[in-house]
Amino acid sequence: MTQFDLVPLNPTFGVEVTGLNLTTVSAGSLFPELRALFEEHSALLFRGQDLTPEKHLELAQLFGPVEDREADARKPGEAFKIPEVSNVLEDGSTSGEMDLKTLNLKSNFLWHADSTFMPVPSLVNILVGRIVTTTGGATELASTRAAWAEMPADLKARVQGRGIWHRFSHSRKKISEELAKLPMFNKWPDTHWNAVWKNPVNRREALYIASHSFLIDGYDEAESAVLLDELTAFCTQPRYVYAHHWSAGDVLLWDQRAVLHRGTPWPYEQPRKLSSICSSVKPSDGLPSLRITTEPA
Repeated sequence: MTQFDLVPLNPTFGVEVTGLNLTTVSAGSLFPELRALFEEHSALLFRGQDLTPEKHLELAQLFGPVEDREADARKPGEAFKIPEVSNVLEDGSTSGEMDLKTLNLKSNFLWHADSTFMPVPSLVNILVGRIVTTTGGATELASTRAAWAEMPADLKARVQGRGIWHRFSHSRKKISEELAKLPMFNKWPDTHWNAVWKNPVNRREALYIASHSFLIDGYDEAESAVLLDELTAFCTQPRYVYAHHWSAGDVLLWDQRAVLHRGTPWPYEQPRKLSSICSSVKPSDGLPSLRITTEPA
């Protein structure tokens, strides 16, 4: 690790990496060190990077298969388009506060891990600051690994050894019934994952929940909602949270197996654009032990 320096983001997880140009990372050079930092610290911040869309995509591919939620809608030969977390419309204007586009952005203000509702969840989100606002618009991260390690035994016991069901439209319904009915939020059947994800590299455990979670094995939906809120509240105490205030060129990436995240509000008349690529987990990332195949009762 002599090529770069590390500065903690939070006492319990995350580091800022300085002295590393992400455009120089390749499978045979620096990525093994980068992946080791990812496994150890769960969240990595790189400031002042000049990461082009092409380099962004190359970096994501080093972690695993790039997640493509629009594959079913893409025409033959049409190229993958890097997703954007943005309120900027095609004509350069910004979406209104109550537009469905903005409401979908607001659903990201709920604590979540990406893609828990997909047949194969994501390993990492690599987020790049493109257009940032003068105020607000932070991205907050919370370590469910650090929180799980310190969680009281009685709270742990209520969820340990159980499965949790996830549904994309569930998180959107918390914001808008109309939003939740859109086809894009109803593409995939409910998923059923173990409540705890053990990292196969270092054997550390993390609670695996999200705003998409709606049912815990052994509880009804009302009981599950109460327990999920309690678990989320514990994991998102200030001790386990890092808030990133964006500058253009920042790159923030985190382990979706062990970190929750959410956006925070900003003045909606101001344009904001982050580019986001998720890479999917592979069996070597612990997927087989996470998957539960039984149907709900």
